[in-house]
Amino acid sequence: MIELSRRNIILGGAALAGVTVLMMKPGDKSGPRDAYFLDVQKALIAAGIAVPTMVVDKARLNANIDTLKGFLPPGMGYRIVAKSLPSLGLIDHVRKRTGTDRLMTFNLPMLLEISQAMPEASQLLGKPLPVMAARHYFEQLPLEASGAADNVQWLVDTPERLAQYASLADEMGRDMAVNVELDVGLHRGGMVAGADLKAMLEAIRANPRLTFAGFMGYDPHIASLPTAMGWRDRAIKGVRAGYAAALAQAGEVLGADAMAGITRNAAGSPTYRNYQDTDIASEVSAGSCLVKPTHFDTELLEPHVPASFIATPVIKSLPVTQMPGLEFADGATKAWNPNASRTVFIYGGNWLADPVDPPGLQYNKTFGRSSNQEMLNGGPDLQISPDEFVFLRPHQSEAVFLQFGDIAVYEDGAITERWPVFDYSA
Repeated sequence: MIELSRRNIILGGAALAGVTVLMMKPGDKSGPRDAYFLDVQKALIAAGIAVPTMVVDKARLNANIDTLKGFLPPGMGYRIVAKSLPSLGLIDHVRKRTGTDRLMTFNLPMLLEISQAMPEASQLLGKPLPVMAARHYFEQLPLEASGAADNVQWLVDTPERLAQYASLADEMGRDMAVNVELDVGLHRGGMVAGADLKAMLEAIRANPRLTFAGFMGYDPHIASLPTAMGWRDRAIKGVRAGYAAALAQAGEVLGADAMAGITRNAAGSPTYRNYQDTDIASEVSAGSCLVKPTHFDTELLEPHVPASFIATPVIKSLPVTQMPGLEFADGATKAWNPNASRTVFIYGGNWLADPVDPPGLQYNKTFGRSSNQEMLNGGPDLQISPDEFVFLRPHQSEAVFLQFGDIAVYEDGAITERWPVFDYSA
């Protein structure tokens, strides 16, 4: 027998009213639908929504924002990861509730759109862009938003890319602030303290068009390392040691005045809680933990709650499960797996997501995935009718959020807002 668990959603030591939710894993035994999802379903129907929709629960979102803020040590800045919250409305809400103007952006369209909508925001590139993309940014940025270019930190990861950006700055007569990506253990590129980093810092110092803006050190690998035998603790110490060595070298090359107020960016959603002082990092980046897709169901993020769900209408609800061409085996399949007793076909499908309500739903591996009408199976107690909604938790936010049009914002039992999403993800 599978034991189901019900937990209270906690905010600041108190239960968050109205969000005690039965969370089940795909394939768990079917049972009664959870009142929370029935309430969201009522709101969707009342709003006239009848297509697959991404729903963000504003109360849960706010709880996650407050949880993040509560874990930050005094003096630690927060930078919003825009790709993980890919909607200007969503980003604006997080900005207002956190009081931050720091964003991390990841591609040219995102950089341009945010520059026009939020020209006062500080944007740090989360990955190095080809120099041609940087050129296009300056060429395509509207004149009325030109001041936003002064708030961009361009990420460089190699001496070669730095040289390209230096040439672009000289050619276009543009001052550019550059942030150097560090390899603090992820080994996805970036610099470490040594001769090459020293040469890069000297090149920045020598070029009047370039300004050293700081470092970025991303360490999501920490969350995947085992705690046994001290592996994770050693890796955390390695991150701090590598970052400290780079800071020391920059201080030697550039001097104390140039180091005052630089960006010392670190972390991500999986690891932001590891930074409980500002000795190394002056700010942490996070985004996904505020909506908490399934990939972020980790120990450090346990205080955060799922705040985003795919809601999709049921097209067909069948009392049996029949496999085309394999009908002779249907009885044996049902006896072996009671959760294959009933079938629903949903509107759309094949998303990076797991069904969570009605409880016990699972994909049919024999039938296969479908982007048109996905088959889901449940147990004999499954009760759901056409035009009601199945709810799924996305695995990630950065790409999945972009597949459903405007986000439906759920608050106080109703859909209160619609937040348009970006129309790109690369």
